[in-house]
Amino acid sequence: MRGFGVLMLGGLILLTACSAPAVAGAAPASRQIIAMDTLMQFTIYGQEAEATVQTAVEEVQRLEGRLSRTAPDSEVTNLNARAGERVAVSETLYDLIVAAKQYALVTGGEFDMTVAPVVEAWGFGSERQRVPEQAELQELLPLVDSSTVSAEADENAYWVTLGAGQSVDLGGIAKGYATDCLAKLFADQGVKQGWASLGGNVLAWGTRPDGKAWQIGVQDPQYPEQERVVGLVGLQDAFAVTSGSYQRYFEEDGVTYHHILDPDTGYPADSDLMSVTVVADAAGSGEGGAKLPGNGTMCDALSTALFVMGEEQALDFWRDRTQEFDLILVTGDGRVVVTSGIADSFTPEKGSGYLYETAT
Repeated sequence: MRGFGVLMLGGLILLTACSAPAVAGAAPASRQIIAMDTLMQFTIYGQEAEATVQTAVEEVQRLEGRLSRTAPDSEVTNLNARAGERVAVSETLYDLIVAAKQYALVTGGEFDMTVAPVVEAWGFGSERQRVPEQAELQELLPLVDSSTVSAEADENAYWVTLGAGQSVDLGGIAKGYATDCLAKLFADQGVKQGWASLGGNVLAWGTRPDGKAWQIGVQDPQYPEQERVVGLVGLQDAFAVTSGSYQRYFEEDGVTYHHILDPDTGYPADSDLMSVTVVADAAGSGEGGAKLPGNGTMCDALSTALFVMGEEQALDFWRDRTQEFDLILVTGDGRVVVTSGIADSFTPEKGSGYLYETAT
């Protein structure tokens, strides 16, 4: 990695050319914040970079205030507290609920926002992490069904109704939606070069200052505390999202329990994958009044769902949608599988110990 700066971006690592010139006459503007329970980083180049970065930060904070499951005054908290009632919601929350219902449908329920009661039982995202009793999970699993969530719209009014006892967790989709909003902001503000990292969700906008594609390193899941990658993928105007079993977990009685739950069983997904990276186009975001949610949201939802599916089913899912997204899969048996759409822009890491394959 000589000649590059390295920035840790959740399950992805951004390499920036240290000596690359900035946009003529303008230094980059960068910010770091904690939002949506993760570190977020923004870097934008251009004459109005400082103002645009500030607007980006404010947009993410606005979304957090609406979509957080744990913030006491958020829209999601209010919706969950009123399960069984028809609740008036913002267009933002309505759009995300509709998108989450759609991704639950197309993934056969492997992504499901109504897994929230099960997440709560495990205590992920809190200091009360524990292994629930099987009887407790069996009691909660009937609540996991996005098809029972009702979303209605009438002109500029929106309502959502959860089933009695249900609650939603948009953590598997909210950061992706936020990157969609940032892509629209960048397009509207005329940003030519920049990037944003929202945990494991990356928006690579335009090119690096040296005119080359942004180099995104996919973290080696076997070494989550180190800056080790399984390879680099060059991205320009693209979203990339990684989900993996190594990102959030706890140990109890010598057993490791990761945070990606299988909605069918209520237990951490028994996947043959260590990580899933989903890549999709961000070009055109915001142009012509593009409707949100977009590809950033899709990448977020699918990174979770495809991890739960496992390698074979994930690749079959991709083969039915090769024009929509691409994948980088790190398997438990030491292989890195890259789908054909990004194979030419992917560079394997020498000496990583992994075997590399291209899926077609």
